[in-house]
Amino acid sequence: MRITVFGAAGNVGSRVVAEALSRGHQVTAVVRDPARFRELPAAAHARTGDAGNVEDVAELSIGQDVVISATRPTPGRESELVTTTKALLAGLTRTGVRLLIVGGAATLTVPGTGGGTVIDDPNFPAAWRDIARACSDQLETCRAETGVDWAYLSPAALLEPGERTGTYRLGTDELVVDAEGNSAISMEDLAVVLLDEAERPKHHQARFTAAY
Repeated sequence: MRITVFGAAGNVGSRVVAEALSRGHQVTAVVRDPARFRELPAAAHARTGDAGNVEDVAELSIGQDVVISATRPTPGRESELVTTTKALLAGLTRTGVRLLIVGGAATLTVPGTGGGTVIDDPNFPAAWRDIARACSDQLETCRAETGVDWAYLSPAALLEPGERTGTYRLGTDELVVDAEGNSAISMEDLAVVLLDEAERPKHHQARFTAAY
């Protein structure tokens, strides 16, 4: 497959690039700052571009099979997540390429709470609320789009660097938890989830989630 990854040098994006290359795909790894080219694998096709620029999105998606967005705004600029998503969708409307977005977990419902969401928990960290609200708006932006074949991946409640196990469980709008009520997945296995979805699409214009 021919895959474009925006945010290719980030925590999740770099692991998506590595996973895609390990499967033999042709990867266009996009970063905004060319100084970050040195962080990208030599096997990737490094390009500069901005997921928030419609023209860049259209140009970098022509002839590709799927675009994966793993971008994250810096603290204080969380609202850019929505404008970036709108640009991604607008650009891909022109090329007809499928979009996979790495989103947030805050709006997933929590089992056993009667429909309460992750962000509704009084112990939800205050420092994460702005990005959580931005991710909620991002999801609604996607749901309003009918002209692009998008899928929105909400990670587990705990997403950290770790090991690649290749195992996970999928869900839709409810947090996936283990027998102790914990919800976690490594960034490496989140990349596995994304590449599995890219190769064997199951979710179309829908949100899904994954955890151990």
